[in-house]
Amino acid sequence: MSDSHPEENPAEDIPAAEIPPLLLRMIPESADLIAEMFHQPAEAAVLTEDAAVMLYELLTQCFTTPVLMPQLESDSPDTELLTRCWDFVERIVAHSSQHVSGAVYFEVLEQLLNADGLVEAAWPYMKERTRARTLSMLDFYDVRLPGINRR
Repeated sequence: MSDSHPEENPAEDIPAAEIPPLLLRMIPESADLIAEMFHQPAEAAVLTEDAAVMLYELLTQCFTTPVLMPQLESDSPDTELLTRCWDFVERIVAHSSQHVSGAVYFEVLEQLLNADGLVEAAWPYMKERTRARTLSMLDFYDVRLPGINRR
């Protein structure tokens, strides 16, 4: 499988066990947080069964809260980092496993509703599948945002 064009086959899931290593590869800023969470070097931790089983916690503690949210809330965000963050989310947002898709929904997308302006800050970086899932979430919670889902 080629990593060059993942969007060509959105139905092809990344095995759940490969998501923690993917996080570390795409968002190396998470390495120290992963090491701290699992009490071992990040490179080893992401290969453990615990990393895949604890995907909700991994996303919250090593990605969303410490990496993604501060960038979305920043007056001068690192656009390259935000692009990588949303590329990572895009790779797993439509996963066929409820464990994986649920983790992304609750620990990444739903967190955008915690403060005003986060969806709007994230929107330009989101890709097609992530935008579609975000629109479904906004509709579910009956949230209307100018320029996103309010016409």
